[in-house]
Amino acid sequence: MGIFERFLSLWVALAIGAGVGLGLLFPPIFEVISRFEMYSVNLVVAVLIWLMIYPMMLKVDPSCLKDVGRKPKGLALTLVVNWLIKPFTMAALGVLFFQVFFADLVPADDASQIIAGMILLGVAPCTAMVFVWSHLTNGDANYTLVQVSINDLIMVFAFAPIAGLLMGVTDLTVPWGTLVLSVVMFIVVPLAAGIVTQRLLTRERIERLGASLKPTSIISLLLTVVLLFGFQAETIVAKPLLVVLIAIPLLIQSYGIFGLTYGMARVLKLPFNVAAPASMIGTSNFFELAVAVAISLFGLSSAAALATVVGVLIEVPVMLSLVAFANRTQRWFPAPSAS
Repeated sequence: MGIFERFLSLWVALAIGAGVGLGLLFPPIFEVISRFEMYSVNLVVAVLIWLMIYPMMLKVDPSCLKDVGRKPKGLALTLVVNWLIKPFTMAALGVLFFQVFFADLVPADDASQIIAGMILLGVAPCTAMVFVWSHLTNGDANYTLVQVSINDLIMVFAFAPIAGLLMGVTDLTVPWGTLVLSVVMFIVVPLAAGIVTQRLLTRERIERLGASLKPTSIISLLLTVVLLFGFQAETIVAKPLLVVLIAIPLLIQSYGIFGLTYGMARVLKLPFNVAAPASMIGTSNFFELAVAVAISLFGLSSAAALATVVGVLIEVPVMLSLVAFANRTQRWFPAPSAS
């Protein structure tokens, strides 16, 4: 394990501090970067995420994808958690905290919008970053790809009805541009690049390339953290209490869903390289979609949009802590050949 991986938590903490500091000192720079977006997907962040995903796509063997269906337990676990559990626990936590525990701390209108923002996060399972978390836990690249792809397919049909049901909104409009662009950019393009690379290079050269890109992947992750916190630096400083209040139920949701999924994966005796990505998908969020819908429904400066942004801010630190936990406990699961 190299210096990047050994001290990753420290680098992320420094990146968070750097992002907030730079965002406060040089806001025009982040304003310019934030304008480079298409359908609410920031293109600079997208490139950094692509650089994180590409090394994992070098491991994907398209000919093996047809065999994934022979191991249905991991797929079933992912789908049950993402669509039958996670949205409803997120809504319940939002109501519990902002209509009961924090009712005297947050105005009623803001509380309702925060709950809505949390629901939007809960109904949007991760598309892009889960490849990074899977890569960091040595997940099965083929299986992760199928898990994410099936989730995205279901999201096309289920996102609006479930979000609308939980929010009490009947005319919810899904930003299809954000959804389609994200799927193309974070799945189709890097997968195609990985396949082309495999066709052009020998297996030995591909392995060397993957090893050489590992520092690039970690650096891209840190730069992503700097940008995400830089974009929201003024909000973090202006509304620190509200940010903390929103973060509390989101943290409970994240660790709770991971614990539930990880525990169920252990009961099902899934191999670690399937159990870890399945748990990461259920825990992580498709924040681009959630932010875009929150802004379109409630406005850029709304409490709902802030809730989705706080989801963005806690995403990387939380997921890295879970990656570390998963890697320390992989002995709880059978070896891949036992699946």
